[in-house]
Amino acid sequence: MEKPALADHPINEAMKQRWSPRAFDPRPMPRADILTILEAARWAASSFNQQPWHFLVATRDQEERFAQLLDCLVPGNQVWARNASLLILTVTKRTFDHNDSPNSCCVHDVGLTACQLVLQATELGYATHQMAGIEADKIREVYGVPEGFDPVTGIAVGYPGDPNSLPEDLREMELGARTRRPFNEYIFADRWGQPAGY
Repeated sequence: MEKPALADHPINEAMKQRWSPRAFDPRPMPRADILTILEAARWAASSFNQQPWHFLVATRDQEERFAQLLDCLVPGNQVWARNASLLILTVTKRTFDHNDSPNSCCVHDVGLTACQLVLQATELGYATHQMAGIEADKIREVYGVPEGFDPVTGIAVGYPGDPNSLPEDLREMELGARTRRPFNEYIFADRWGQPAGY
């Protein structure tokens, strides 16, 4: 199912096609595609080139790994993410390597790498869904995440599925329209809240 963005101005095709479905078709992805997606993420920009991101990954053909990672999502996300082909947990390092000072951009940089991952997956024809609904404490315990590192998000990647496979409440969200706020609500000039006029 496609839901292209109704953009007011021209944008990249992968950005236009990217959205966050919950319906996945539970087929394994080719290893080459997984590597391409992870390679795209690797080349994201980051403050001081710190690259503070780390990924915990599992593919559906790795049954025990997949079940372990799935169990680190909140129950509501497990309902649909179990059909993804690839599950990822993002983790960030809170400090810079070069001086051990706090990296105030570390979560921002995880967002950048996730964005590149998602756009590359979209270009290859896969569906993606990023999740705030993860069990951070469980992730720390299960994976032995060391002090100084924080779990941030989950990402499901896979083949688009049938919305009718979802429970009714999720199906309604799946079929709903995509919307975005207009520029005048968040692009300001001169003073906070004063639209820039774009």
